[in-house]
Amino acid sequence: MTKNIAIIGASGYTGAELVRLIATHPELKIRALAANSKAGQSMAQVFPHLRHLDLPDLVTWEEIDFSGIDLCFCALPHKTSQEVIAALPGHLKIVDLSADFRLRDPEAYKRWYGNDHAAPELQAEAVYGLTEFYRSQIAEARLVAGTGCNAATGQYVLRPLIAAGVVDLDDIILDLKCGVSGAGRSLKENLLHAELSEGTNAYATGGTHRHLGEFDQEFSDIAGREVKIRFTPHLIPMNRGILATAYLKGEAEAIHAALTEAYAQEPFLEVLPLGETPSTHHVRGSNFCHLGVVADRIPGRALVVAALDNLTKGSSGQALQNANLMLGLPETTGLMLAPCYP
Repeated sequence: MTKNIAIIGASGYTGAELVRLIATHPELKIRALAANSKAGQSMAQVFPHLRHLDLPDLVTWEEIDFSGIDLCFCALPHKTSQEVIAALPGHLKIVDLSADFRLRDPEAYKRWYGNDHAAPELQAEAVYGLTEFYRSQIAEARLVAGTGCNAATGQYVLRPLIAAGVVDLDDIILDLKCGVSGAGRSLKENLLHAELSEGTNAYATGGTHRHLGEFDQEFSDIAGREVKIRFTPHLIPMNRGILATAYLKGEAEAIHAALTEAYAQEPFLEVLPLGETPSTHHVRGSNFCHLGVVADRIPGRALVVAALDNLTKGSSGQALQNANLMLGLPETTGLMLAPCYP
């Protein structure tokens, strides 16, 4: 039976990516699209690459009749989703793509995002949306909080290694490069072509990046003690994609074996042969994440490199993967698209 879908925040990059993915999904139908700043326009006007699709016009989210909607994707900026989701009807299943429900402790949310949590009662029922590690909880959830794209990439590298005890927990460095779409679609001076092209820069340095809240929460839970990694993200002048390199104290063979065992049955996570490294070109536009392990020249140290598309596996594809589980559908439905290459 076809499930009816609404998307709030459809005029952003993740909203458009959701539409692109759901357009070929055999079990889902988009019944409502909301974008308050673009209300009254068609999706073809906002995103001409979607003009071939038969889609409802954009409205404000308050105008949507949710009585016939099975699941709603909320692709709003953080600090906005909490109040909107709190006002949605109780029967509705929700996948939130913002940061507003990722941190289980409301005080941690306040510390990393600078304001009080507006819906702590909903936070108590939210399930963290890293699909491969919270699959059973997601299937039973009403509200799922999608991870940050940087946070997802780092966790795909490190979660199995922390759990297997094959790396030194006090000697983890994560160096990450992200395409500009990871910063969203809002106009920002530092994202202008003349400011961004032909160069790159580190940002949120010295342990200030908000996704560190997710790393602290998840890695410490796995280890049973506090784990704080060193993490530096870099903005790269490409449209989409993430390449993360983890510098680790541990044996490359043991690290490769732990990742291979952890992801042997995962449809979207591919561990490359030992010594090979991935490229963002090889996952672009797909829900796949590729991981490679290389021995460092210094004995007892190794590198793990991961590549994924920040808009797909890092956000909208992950959201659809979670929605499939919540609706009782096969997890991979609508998501086995091959990457777009070159």
